[in-house]
Amino acid sequence: MKEESVPTVTVIVPVKNGGAKIQGLLDSLMQVDYHKNKLEIIIVDGNSSDNTREIVSRYPVTLLLEEKRGINGARNTGIKHSVGDIIVFTDSDCVVPKDWIKRIVEDFQDSKVGCVGGNVEGYYDDFLSRYSDESIIPVMRRFKRREVLDTIKPPLHYPAGCNMAIRRDIIEKVGLFDENIMYGFDEDELVERICRKGNEMILDPEVLVKHKHRSTLLELLKQNFRYGRGIGLLLKMRGVKSAFSKWILLCILGFIIGISIILSLALFTLLAFSIENLVRLLTILLVPPIGLILFYAYKVIKNKIRNYASILAYPLIDIARSLVFVFGGIYQLLKPKEKVNTS
Repeated sequence: MKEESVPTVTVIVPVKNGGAKIQGLLDSLMQVDYHKNKLEIIIVDGNSSDNTREIVSRYPVTLLLEEKRGINGARNTGIKHSVGDIIVFTDSDCVVPKDWIKRIVEDFQDSKVGCVGGNVEGYYDDFLSRYSDESIIPVMRRFKRREVLDTIKPPLHYPAGCNMAIRRDIIEKVGLFDENIMYGFDEDELVERICRKGNEMILDPEVLVKHKHRSTLLELLKQNFRYGRGIGLLLKMRGVKSAFSKWILLCILGFIIGISIILSLALFTLLAFSIENLVRLLTILLVPPIGLILFYAYKVIKNKIRNYASILAYPLIDIARSLVFVFGGIYQLLKPKEKVNTS
């Protein structure tokens, strides 16, 4: 496409203490195949205490400082200082391919499209990175086929905040990101607003970024606890007005009911011990992990991969992630109301 006919694009990257990873992103952004006069890159630093700003200053990008808490505050600051017709978001722990911007722009050819989201895959080829991509419970949202949606379809048909783009005039109509939403699912509320206004959303697996997933199990569990806090905060703020929070609330309630049944049966088994009651308890306890083991065994056989350790390890990580996610949600629901951003 000729330079004069393509839209201007702004890439916004919120970051805090990302010095260990942001150089890879910046190097990849310098290589994107798009007209340089039509591309703007804005890094919004959330008052980092490491060498993030020093690294960013070496590149021909705009560096802004943001004192407020939360990724949405940084995103909004970037939007307010941007000029692009299309505003693209990614994170400091991502690496983008050369055709990233071009593919996003192609998806915006139809004026009815207000939002575009793409796939997120692991950057490294280690055990936890493969788990994040292959898990039955995706760590990052991934799409198998291109979809054009005019309604929200929870829970997985939402773009990931580290690989999404929105048309500027749509943001001007529906408003900015809600800065009171933190910890996780911070972009979903805006996406729902966009679709409710009659705009289409494209989920395109060809719009791809590589993400540096968590490298240790403890970091992964902390991430999921934080995500749980995010949905707890969303439920506290919005109730079930959000389609996504409504779906998650049903899942959390189902999980709590299931745990309550297991604990009640365990107590009953102790008080009225019998082989029959013990068998019932063991059956209930073993059904979820056995089901997951069979699922991952099927994937290993079908895809002819030699990741045999995943058959037993992945189910255990799935269960641990589910537990900390639910605990994070309950923790945030019970936590006293936090101070609301007013600036």
